[in-house]
Amino acid sequence: MYRLRFLVLVGMILAAAASRLIPHPPNLAPIGAIALFGGACFAHRRAALVVPLAAMFLSDLAIGVLSGNLSLGLHRLIPVVYGSFALIVCLGFWLRTRRTLVPIAGAMLTSSVLFFVLTNFGVWALGAWYPKTWGGLVACYVAAIPFFHNTLLGDAVYTTILFGGLALAERGFPALRTPAPVASR
Repeated sequence: MYRLRFLVLVGMILAAAASRLIPHPPNLAPIGAIALFGGACFAHRRAALVVPLAAMFLSDLAIGVLSGNLSLGLHRLIPVVYGSFALIVCLGFWLRTRRTLVPIAGAMLTSSVLFFVLTNFGVWALGAWYPKTWGGLVACYVAAIPFFHNTLLGDAVYTTILFGGLALAERGFPALRTPAPVASR
């Protein structure tokens, strides 16, 4: 039962990560949703971190190879992007016992904002595009605002697909459901 659920979750995450290879508008991607879903749905925390991070890494490599420019997939902001990704997985841990519409939507919105704040800070701190001043930091965040719409939209669409798809699969195949937690005495 656990093995089947694990394989279904891995398949869903790999499919979402593979969708990054399809042409799409900037930032309209499954990144936040994959991390949130992994944290909320895998039984073991190690798998919740490793599977989404590995899927992300494989898709980053594929993006680099397919573009003919490996630095597109592997760039200097990788530690910031993956660090924010890992924090979103941890946010997913909070969702484990709260997988209903409002908590999922709130966690999705929080993960979008977290990703925006951390990665754009990384662009400012590690890049050469903005001066290392308060004004430069503000300019970096202001320049990123148009992309935030796509981040929100991508996270909303992919969160709906992943969590909704799993809910439908669990309804149709009860063996995929996680057992109810045992109350401690």
